[in-house]
Amino acid sequence: MIEQYLFNFQQDISEITMPEGLNNPFETQIPKIGLVAVREVQDFIGQSAAGWGYDFTERKGKMFGVLVVQLPKGGYAYLMTVSGVLGHDQSVPCFVPSVFDDSPDQSFVGEGMRALSALGLEIQSAEDQATIQQLKATRKQKSFLLQQRIFSQYQFLNQKAERKNVLDIFRDFNCSSPPAAAGDCAAPKLLHFAFKHSLKPIAIAEFWWGNTPKGAEKQHGHFYPACQSRCLPILQFMLAVEN
Repeated sequence: MIEQYLFNFQQDISEITMPEGLNNPFETQIPKIGLVAVREVQDFIGQSAAGWGYDFTERKGKMFGVLVVQLPKGGYAYLMTVSGVLGHDQSVPCFVPSVFDDSPDQSFVGEGMRALSALGLEIQSAEDQATIQQLKATRKQKSFLLQQRIFSQYQFLNQKAERKNVLDIFRDFNCSSPPAAAGDCAAPKLLHFAFKHSLKPIAIAEFWWGNTPKGAEKQHGHFYPACQSRCLPILQFMLAVEN
């Protein structure tokens, strides 16, 4: 099952000294083995992206993550993924998937979105201002409850084999609610997968691939640290770092 996500190094890495511990994901000092993995991932993206249904020359670029891991029986490999998703109904089979459980019994998401869409249509067709305001308030509340239920399904493992969902992680971190898309960034997805499958994290890196979004400073191919707003509480829990 996990073999489809593990990539063997193409370059000879026998002469590279492996780090004793994982580098800080909130810095951009990448160990040599991590740089080798990133180069291979970038080559892979350049050769394969045309078949993903996502045009990086026309659409906003994406943040990618790479995690070098030590295998349970020895040897090294690396994992890769993208922050968020490439688009609706678009996925790359070899990318580490979302932590969110999207099995058929989680159909509440689709049902919830359809209910919100129906409320939106009611708002558009309503003529009475009081009715419109009531419908908007109802939609806002339903949207909040749906998002909370979704967050409860993001169950992260840490390196102590402890499990906690995103809602509890942010509550315990600073008594706040998670921001939108919390849990879907590359670093938490990669580390959760590694801990789940007894893979020891060795080196992690995130880089931007594609067009620069408006108002942002991200540049194609450059390294960037994990974000503070979404990732700091989650990664501190996963890496068992005390506040």
